Amino acid sequence: MMSNSLTVIGAGVIGLSCAWRAAASGLRVTVLDPAPASGASWVAGGMLAPVTEAWPGEEALLELGEAAVRRWPGFAAELEAAAGRPAGLRTDGTVVAATGTGDRAELESLAGFLGRLGRDVERLSGRELRRLEPALGPDVRGGLSVPGDLAVDNRVLLAALRSAAERAGVTVVEHAARAVVDDGARVTRVRTDGGDVEAETVLVAAGAYSAALHPVLDGLVRPVKGEILRIAHRAGAFPPPRRTVRALVDGRPVYVVPRDDGGLVIGATQAEQGFDTEVTVGGVRDLLRDAERILPGIAEYALVESAAGLRPGSPDNLPLIGALGPDGLLVATGHHRNGMLLAPVTADAVLALLRGHPVPDPVRAADPARLSLARR
Repeated sequence: MMSNSLTVIGAGVIGLSCAWRAAASGLRVTVLDPAPASGASWVAGGMLAPVTEAWPGEEALLELGEAAVRRWPGFAAELEAAAGRPAGLRTDGTVVAATGTGDRAELESLAGFLGRLGRDVERLSGRELRRLEPALGPDVRGGLSVPGDLAVDNRVLLAALRSAAERAGVTVVEHAARAVVDDGARVTRVRTDGGDVEAETVLVAAGAYSAALHPVLDGLVRPVKGEILRIAHRAGAFPPPRRTVRALVDGRPVYVVPRDDGGLVIGATQAEQGFDTEVTVGGVRDLLRDAERILPGIAEYALVESAAGLRPGSPDNLPLIGALGPDGLLVATGHHRNGMLLAPVTADAVLALLRGHPVPDPVRAADPARLSLARR
């Protein structure tokens, strides 16, 4: 698919990454979004964690995620040079903590699964984990060290992507897209709340809102609600961890992701409640309770923000990256919990498609045709 221009619907991490890379390659790029750099990308914890997100049956997603995390240092360096500002990458790694016997058994199962795939992780006792991260409390009885699982400050990243995109000549139009229109054979325009926009090639990267933009996407993407908290270190409080801390607390997952300013992001609940973005009392209670079990010192921190976002879920948890429907329609959506992680390889794949080249090997599993064929 050779194209001279691209219209991107969605200015989250995926849309902005693709827009920047496309414009830097010489294409004329327009981005449509009523509130750029907001939504799930603004709320995200920013974990780049293919190993600690791994799950039996999702080996293709693990391979894709590992390709993405290997790409991240180069992607961040390119972005910083293009934007003239930091990209927010943190390379301190991740630890996974467990409290009770059941939690330790589940982490042992994860370590065994990864070992069978040739991805060894380091098993540590609670005492060994506390030597790595003194902020961990006495309830932590054991866990894993995964130095290759990284993190990024999502809001620093979004600012860098916006800057790089604008420097590359991307036009951002703050209108909401309503539908991608085609003549039965190819895309012709995008209908927005500010009128129709002519389009040669359209990339749907609207996250949880993608399904409503064209009939071929109906039922392929759904919203998955996640609540997060942001807390700030106060004078006299115990220092925050350097690494991302993931944990199981009586079977419940929780994560704590450090920021360069000493703050922490705590997340994340998960619920299928449609397009509900209200923060609930129960969500805040559960996140604080479980995070404090792992990091007792955060009781002295300041609670500065609570927020909820909508992850774009797909039927099999793999994203949709590729051509779909009429000629000129591309999609990059359905990234669920992995939008930040998969941004570099998604942008690489979209750029390859725009040039008429094959997508990188690990991205082939994300071809949206797998879902349209299965549905038929």
